[in-house]
Amino acid sequence: MTAWTTAPITPDLLRGALDLARTDRGLLPQRLPARARAQVPDEQTAMAVAQPSGVRLVLRTAATQLELDVVRTTNHYPGAPPRPDGVYDALVDGVLVERATAPGGDVLEIDLVSGARSLRRGPVGTVRFRHLPPGGKHLEVWLPHTEVTTLVALRADAPVEPVALPTGGAGHADAGTAGPRRPTWVHHGSSISHGSGADSPSTTWPALAAALGGVELVNLGFGGSALLDPFTARAVRDTPADLVSLKVGINVVNGDVMRRRAFGPALHGFLDTVREGHPDVPLVVVTALACPVHEDVPGPSAPVLEGGEVRFTATGDPADVATGRLSLRATREVVTEVVTARQGEDPHLHLLDGLELYGPLDAEEHPLPDGLHPDAATHRLVAERFARWAFAAGGPFAVR
Repeated sequence: MTAWTTAPITPDLLRGALDLARTDRGLLPQRLPARARAQVPDEQTAMAVAQPSGVRLVLRTAATQLELDVVRTTNHYPGAPPRPDGVYDALVDGVLVERATAPGGDVLEIDLVSGARSLRRGPVGTVRFRHLPPGGKHLEVWLPHTEVTTLVALRADAPVEPVALPTGGAGHADAGTAGPRRPTWVHHGSSISHGSGADSPSTTWPALAAALGGVELVNLGFGGSALLDPFTARAVRDTPADLVSLKVGINVVNGDVMRRRAFGPALHGFLDTVREGHPDVPLVVVTALACPVHEDVPGPSAPVLEGGEVRFTATGDPADVATGRLSLRATREVVTEVVTARQGEDPHLHLLDGLELYGPLDAEEHPLPDGLHPDAATHRLVAERFARWAFAAGGPFAVR
């Protein structure tokens, strides 16, 4: 019979979260601090912030078995196929060794047309890892990027302890810590950065790129909510970082929330705020990846059920681009203008054309399954291209 050791879930066990909110059922990792969340104006953004993309438990242990009690929240869209269960990835010394899912949990029903929501509460479920390798190890448990996850209890068949995150300069060890410090990369983007379409939380394109670059990821990719919100800019500003990136364009278009006149100044303001906290760190601004439905057609996007599958279409009028409405092509023009204008006074600011990560030819060879979001193979493609551009020798994120 397994002898279990219960370990308290404390902030020093978690990475990638900016807050750990206490609820009536457990601890809820959040990817924005409380002050920022108080300013979130819509349920979509609040849900995206609470889905723990990039959040992971980081432990030192000799355990071969580990259990995590959670309350997950799954989304159900009437008329659409059921969404796959969220996945928990267990990585030992950086290598994926086991995957698991959680039963039970709450169900959030969302009407795709009206946006109406209703929540049905369910029981606590247990995530079980039974085949961890023996011996002392560095263990990371990545939480699902697609499910709001409340942490209830943690058990293992051997003691667990947190792994200190050194605080010295990049590549240097502090006294009392094991090994050199890895640079921290803070990234903000849309649902693609959040991980929509990826197989699992450790295989979203930012997670894969972080692994290739040897950096610690703080993923502030929020599905549907990369809208240059000031509260997000302040969160990026206030989060310790050695590297910062911002991918912007698609949500401004598919939410139809801005015109060209507002978009440029909003981007300037976002970058001004980030630079208040990170005046000299390498800062990369990435324009939108290819998305054929919105290249020349403004938003908003609208979901359509086709053969039991959800696809997205653009509902705007291309003629309106001439009067300031935004298509993806127009956002790339504005972002390029803003970054180019700033680079004379900001030598650490860099521009990456998103079409270098996923361009028109890629859209033909690896089409977006629902018209907006990539598949798992495309996440890997984008990660490899970003890492090759950013982290290679001479790149803006190259370890110095």
